[in-house]
Amino acid sequence: MKQAILALADGTVFEGRALGFEGETLGEAVFNTAMTGYQEILTDPSYKGQIVTMTCPHIGNYGVAREDVESHRVWAEGFVVKEASRKPSNWRADQGLDDYLKQARVVGIEGLDTRALTRHLRDHGSQQAVISHIDLDHRRAVEKAKTAPDILGRDLAAEVTCRETYAWTEGSGAWTPESDRRGPHKPARPLKVVVYDFGVKRNILRRLVDVGCQVTVVPASTTAEAVKAMQPDGVLLSNGPGDP
Repeated sequence: MKQAILALADGTVFEGRALGFEGETLGEAVFNTAMTGYQEILTDPSYKGQIVTMTCPHIGNYGVAREDVESHRVWAEGFVVKEASRKPSNWRADQGLDDYLKQARVVGIEGLDTRALTRHLRDHGSQQAVISHIDLDHRRAVEKAKTAPDILGRDLAAEVTCRETYAWTEGSGAWTPESDRRGPHKPARPLKVVVYDFGVKRNILRRLVDVGCQVTVVPASTTAEAVKAMQPDGVLLSNGPGDP
């Protein structure tokens, strides 16, 4: 299997094996401690500009299902795992993790000590990093990480927001929580909710529909006057990438 490296801006380098799309990628190295939900993490616009490390040692066990995305594409710049499963077991799965990353052109790495990496990031802070399958020279990789553009001050919301206003009507369907099916949560009339899309996750929109809201999603640059003209009952400012 092809070798790969992960180099941090502080000079720390981890060696591993190539995962996903063959190439090289730059981003801010961060970690996520979730045991599951890797597909939702990859497609969460909040991870725009970041290389995500999963602390759970085995990722990809249940593959990838088209219903489980949080947006229309993968946003993470890179993906780091201890071991990626090549044989997913899940009747809902459409493909495996490695194929999904290749299709999305996401460069990844596996086979390194992700918990050591996580402790390093915890103690020294998130920092710029590079994953490379094509240039394994440690010195050059560290230099690329050092000179990579920082995401601080970058208008990431403008990069991930929708381009035009749209109505969202899809609820959770068969995945609606049992408590919502039992309880009389829905209002007497649909409540008009305008959602500012700074990188909104689809599950937030689904949950609003589940409880009886009429959802309109607007681009991040939408003026207050334009929203007022819609006469909403409420306005939601979504999640998104970068510092609040």
